[in-house]
Amino acid sequence: MTGFSSDFLWGASTAPHQVEGSNLASDWWAREGLMPGMELSGDACDSYHRYREDMTLLVEAGLNAYRFGIEWARIEPREGHFSRAELAHYRRMIETALEFGLTPAVTLQHFSLPAWLGARGGWSAPDAVELFGRYVEKVAPILEGVEWVVTINEPNMMAMMSMLQDQAARGELGEWQSPTVDADSERAVEQTTNVASLPVPSVEYAQPLIAAHRAAVDILHARTSVKVGWSIANGAFTAAPGGEEKLVEIRYAYEDVYLEASLGDDFTGVQSYSSQQVGPDGLIPHPEHPDNTMVGSAYRPDSLGIAVRHASAVTGLPVLVTENGIATADDERRIAYTREALEGLREAMADGVQVNGYLHWSLLDNYEWGHWGPKFGLIAVDRETFVRTPKPSLAWLGAVARTRGGQLAG
Repeated sequence: MTGFSSDFLWGASTAPHQVEGSNLASDWWAREGLMPGMELSGDACDSYHRYREDMTLLVEAGLNAYRFGIEWARIEPREGHFSRAELAHYRRMIETALEFGLTPAVTLQHFSLPAWLGARGGWSAPDAVELFGRYVEKVAPILEGVEWVVTINEPNMMAMMSMLQDQAARGELGEWQSPTVDADSERAVEQTTNVASLPVPSVEYAQPLIAAHRAAVDILHARTSVKVGWSIANGAFTAAPGGEEKLVEIRYAYEDVYLEASLGDDFTGVQSYSSQQVGPDGLIPHPEHPDNTMVGSAYRPDSLGIAVRHASAVTGLPVLVTENGIATADDERRIAYTREALEGLREAMADGVQVNGYLHWSLLDNYEWGHWGPKFGLIAVDRETFVRTPKPSLAWLGAVARTRGGQLAG
């Protein structure tokens, strides 16, 4: 018994700003390079033009699903102006996935916003929820044939970014440090993790994101037949001795407030990379260790099993693993990590957690929100020529998919 059904989704994920390139109308494009240590996305992986090649590599490897995003800043580059050409572009992406037999999982907002909205405060703008709903209404007609839609990627990390932007505006940040990167891969990992060294965002930062998500769910349920949810960054937190009460407090602010807001959704998207302990005083930094990843997080493939169990327990919803992976330049390490993560996932499923698919992060080595160093991809990309070079991990994951998990044993 493999533990994975014949209709289980096996694939990989990307985010538009991280792979498309030249996202000129976004708040991220406007922000890049303004702080020390912040690199530019530039042409990224040029996937805006090369998405068909990317999907071909997925299919040839034996995978059956692809999670990609629609870029709000391209759809509405100026407030109230919606680009029919860009809507047609993303419709072609959906049709290409369907043509190839790939199940598309479409994300409507993955960290980046239109620059005009960012200039007004982003999600803190008083009409942000209304504006997001209007955008979702414009996108809904192109979703024909799509089964899975993620409204907002990692709203808890979006809240973290909003907090960082507020701190930057007050002059409290000296050097940009992406909240998705625990330490700069170009130097020794000797910092505490970002989430350990910064306060967990107040739940006040969560409120507009929750309201926007609920509005989008209502719109999509009324106008389409898609399954709708959002993807949460799951910390897979555990309690150190004496940290049990603090664990409940931090986990609520970091992820449970968002999981609880999923009531009425069709699934919950789980995104997990590592695990972290909580002590009486809060999050305990990852200790220095040779096994730490390129972004400074601990090597914890068991975090995925912890995360899906917790998300399922809080929401009562089916789970779609929308991201899981490791930042490493050693592809054998990536295979080992993914093998262990999938074994933990299979055990959780055997214990009754309903999981509909596993989408690896990431399909490509890409722009990691201010940094180019971390390597998460199943495929390497030459930043000068954009030549794609599949890594052995892509073929390995494809073999796992074709054998419905049987390849995990070998």
